[in-house]
Amino acid sequence: MFRIPLVIALALAIAFGLGVVGSVWALRATVGFGAIALGPWTAFPAAQTIDADPYAKAHRARDGRLLFGGAEGLAFTAATDSDGRNLVRQCRYRIEGITPPARLWTLHAADREGNALAAGRPDLPEGLNAWSVLRRPDGSFVIDIASGAAPGNWLAIPEGRGAFLLVMTLLDTPTAGSSGVIDLAMPGIVRLGCADA
Repeated sequence: MFRIPLVIALALAIAFGLGVVGSVWALRATVGFGAIALGPWTAFPAAQTIDADPYAKAHRARDGRLLFGGAEGLAFTAATDSDGRNLVRQCRYRIEGITPPARLWTLHAADREGNALAAGRPDLPEGLNAWSVLRRPDGSFVIDIASGAAPGNWLAIPEGRGAFLLVMTLLDTPTAGSSGVIDLAMPGIVRLGCADA
């Protein structure tokens, strides 16, 4: 008597569970369609516009983060260096080059969920921007990223192990609302060495 309703209830529970798990997996797998990759840096220009795909809108709703308008800015993230190796905290890195035109840019390290990493002490540089970075005569710059101090431009990351992201946000940039982003260049990320190597 209860066999058929039990089978139906079990089938519905499995279908509902698989639907929820599949949706969460899809949201974690991608921020959306239309990614632009410039070396190790990736940006999603449509993620913050009205033309965003459903996955980008779902990410925005789930994270509760305020995104920029079409011409306000563009956030690039890097999970690997220029050779395709994952960024890990036990290694030292160097960012070298120039950025696309922007009134201001910022750079910080984040965990895999996009939350900013604290360097461990309040007196360490956890972020850099276009106004505070030292530049070469040609306008290019070099930034060292490590848990230990480095001369010149230095971005501190916490000691330990584990992967991290670099987030470079271009603010008030003409490239955010332009299809010409693909022709631009972002600075390279080079691994200098690792503590366990």
